[in-house]
Amino acid sequence: MGKKDKIIYLKSEEELEIIRVNGQILGKAHAEVAKLVEPGVTTKVLDKIAFEYIKDNSAKPSFLNYNGFPASLCISVNDVVVHGIPSNRELIDGDIVSVDCGVYKNGFHADSAYTYTVGEVQSDVLDLLKHTYRSLFKGIEQAKVGNRVGDVSFAVQNYAEIHRYGVVRELVGHGVGKYLHESPEVPNFGKRGNGPKLLEGMVIAIEPMITLGRRAVVQENDNWTIRTEDRRQAAHFEHTVVVRKNTAEILTTFQYIEEVLSRKNLVIV
Repeated sequence: MGKKDKIIYLKSEEELEIIRVNGQILGKAHAEVAKLVEPGVTTKVLDKIAFEYIKDNSAKPSFLNYNGFPASLCISVNDVVVHGIPSNRELIDGDIVSVDCGVYKNGFHADSAYTYTVGEVQSDVLDLLKHTYRSLFKGIEQAKVGNRVGDVSFAVQNYAEIHRYGVVRELVGHGVGKYLHESPEVPNFGKRGNGPKLLEGMVIAIEPMITLGRRAVVQENDNWTIRTEDRRQAAHFEHTVVVRKNTAEILTTFQYIEEVLSRKNLVIV
């Protein structure tokens, strides 16, 4: 999903509040999906639930019809890394499923992703989810004034590779604002001290895409679905954050998701 241009837009506090409110709608839409993630549900049903919740809150799904994408959610199961298209496929025990969603309202987008377990998942796959989740927060810790994009990228890569996972190179995080994808690109790999400077008011989506096996990916014939080349599982977590002086502020939320998962005894971390 391409970005609009190479200009980095700094957001005002008023604009940040719009994104923050949209992040709440987004988090609650994710939670509605989380309630239904279980064996037997189709990914199309999950997409419909998210669409209806976002619409009921007078917002629009950011992904629907974006560059021709046919759904509100990117739903990526098992070896699908990102951009999976919802279908009549039923989830089965042992699956993992990444749900990526965006909300657009009052002129701004918010973007986040979460990877769910379905029933009993193998321990090595569960560990992949835990470490991918933690790598996201390692990246967020570096999203502060005075650092560069490479500091965020290195933090994600270093944490993931210490734990012997693959870090996808072909897909990256990005700026978020009036456009769903803005500059700068935020790779999940890189060198400390490299890349654009992080400035107060920069809004970026940090989104580790981490694999259980090799990092190589392939695109399916639908021109959307990205799979791991070795067909091993991949996990994906994402927050939209704003760069601040001492620490990033997270504008999206996992709170509502994790309240649902707690009731289901499925909290990942």
